[in-house]
Amino acid sequence: MTTDRFRMLLRQGLDALDKNDTLLALVLFEDACKLFETPTAKSCLAYCLAREKKQFQKAVAMCLSAKQKEPANSLHYLNLGRTYLEAGQKQKAIRALRQGLKMERNQQIIDLLVALGQRKTPPISSLPREHFLNRNLGLLLSRIGMR
Repeated sequence: MTTDRFRMLLRQGLDALDKNDTLLALVLFEDACKLFETPTAKSCLAYCLAREKKQFQKAVAMCLSAKQKEPANSLHYLNLGRTYLEAGQKQKAIRALRQGLKMERNQQIIDLLVALGQRKTPPISSLPREHFLNRNLGLLLSRIGMR
């Protein structure tokens, strides 16, 4: 009986995440984790915690432990990447998403990476991207339509 309830909660939680309703998903995954603490439920709950309650450190730790238990599941990498994005750590998010693609092809990861976009090369490649000249020259070139 409890396994059926767990599966139902997990399915409803994943549907809520697909509809971008993280508040409902948070409640469903919390209930699911009370029944059985599986890596899937744990990583999805972690993303919901980061999104709704802004508990980034706890969420990242939960995602990493779920990823450790099931390293071949790309859903954990997706949730880790989303959690890093919520925390404002875009580079770590992109790294986690790319690792997830190496594990298995996941359309949600691909869509998220496309939405994040790709940075153009700096105008003066011998200087760091953050350098004053690169920042301002890049802005100037994009405003006049040459970039």
